[in-house]
Parts: sequence; structure tokens; C-alpha cells
Amino acid sequence: MVISEIFIIAAVSVFGASVGSFLNVCIYRIPASKSIALPGSFCPVCKYSIPFYLNIPILSYIILLGKCKSCHTPISIRYPIVETITAMFAAATFLKFGLTVEALFWFAFISVLIVISFIDIDLQIIPDILSIPGIFIFALSPLIVESMSLKDSLLGILFGGGSLYLVAVTYYFIRKDEGMGGGDIKLLAMIGAAIGWKGVAFTIFCSSLLGTLAGAFIMVATKKADAKLRIPFGPYLAAASVIYIFKGEAIINWYFGILS
Repeated sequence: MVISEIFIIAAVSVFGASVGSFLNVCIYRIPASKSIALPGSFCPVCKYSIPFYLNIPILSYIILLGKCKSCHTPISIRYPIVETITAMFAAATFLKFGLTVEALFWFAFISVLIVISFIDIDLQIIPDILSIPGIFIFALSPLIVESMSLKDSLLGILFGGGSLYLVAVTYYFIRKDEGMGGGDIKLLAMIGAAIGWKGVAFTIFCSSLLGTLAGAFIMVATKKADAKLRIPFGPYLAAASVIYIFKGEAIINWYFGILS
């Protein structure tokens, strides 16, 4: 790897961490119906307005030892985690797609998935303000992604939203209870808009597998096998779709290679 490429990766990672800082704002403010633009960053406990030199992604958390400079209230470890994850995906999209519009498209898509995932983990909701506009925005994928067509994107929307809607209706008919939230349905429609119907099929299978493994682990860890667990499904859908973007074709080819 040449020095210039290392420099670009470092610059892209710094950009990603900065975006991650903004994603933290979105994760906190969007569910509360607050502006993501104003006011600037502040401590939610003492309302201390954080100056720019104490708002450096990842580094500020380390420098402040994970505490607010004003009131010394502990800062959630989630902030540097989100910033680090976003920085890593910024670098990953560059390494796979280069400095291209397609790389920017996928990074924007993944950034939205990060916000949705952490909100779903916290509150078990997926805000319509993210998923519904996302369906239309990421339906632009045929204009940006060479392997995508308008037909693929439209079928992805229909297959994504329709498949989970059918699951939700069937579950409610059998159990008389809501097993799949409307937010998950709209999220998968958004995912389908970006990665097409094949990507949706992969996402459904992979997310179900991830969710099953995670659910089993949680039941064993908490020793509550008989309890009815309410596990947000959005993060698994997001994770599976990201896996498809980076390794989906290779995994599918490997899988069918085993069968043949």
C-alpha cells in the first residue's frame, strides 16, 4: 500500500468519524423530535455548551476521560463507538469502491442504517422520518450503482416491504399479537430500494440467522428461556444488508458452490 493511499484512508477515516459525531446527534435528537442542527452540542444533564475543541470525535472522549468537563457526568461509551464504527465504514467503502460517487452513496446508506439501528436498540422504534424518505432517496441507486437497474430497485421495494408485511399479518393472525413492527417493514423497503430484490432475499435470510443466534445467546446469558423477548430486528436487517454490500456476491457464490 503506497503512502498516498494510506493518507487517503486516514483522511477518509477522519471524515467518517466526524460524520459519526453528527450521527450521535441524530440518534439522540430525532426520537425526541428535536432539531439536529440547533443548538450545538451540549451536555444533556447540565446543558453545558460543548466548545469545538472539546468536540473532536473519539479523541475528546479520551481526553475528558469519558466525563462532561462541566458537571463530570459520565458520557456514554456509545458516542466514541458510533464514531469509530462510522470511521471504519468510511474507510471500508473507500477500499471497496474508491473515491467515487458510488462509495459516497453506500456510505450515506450505511450512515442512515447506523442511526436507525441505535434508535431501535434504545427505543424499539424506527422513525418514519428516516425510513420513508430513505425509500425514495435510495431508489436512486440505479443512477449510481452500475449493477442496479430500476426494475431491481422497484422489485426490492415491493419484495422488501411486502415480505415483512406478509410475515406480520400471518403472525398476528396466528398469535393475535404484533410480531413484526411497521418500522421494520418500511426499513426493509428502504433496503430493497438500495440493494434490489436479490439483496432483500439475502438480507432476510442473513438477518434471521443473526437474530436467531443473538436471541439464543441472550436467553442463555440471561437465563430467561421462558420469557418473551422483545428484540429489535432493525439492527439485524441493517447488519445483513451491509454484509450483502461488501460480501454478498462472494457468500452467495460460496453457498451455491457447496450445494453443487
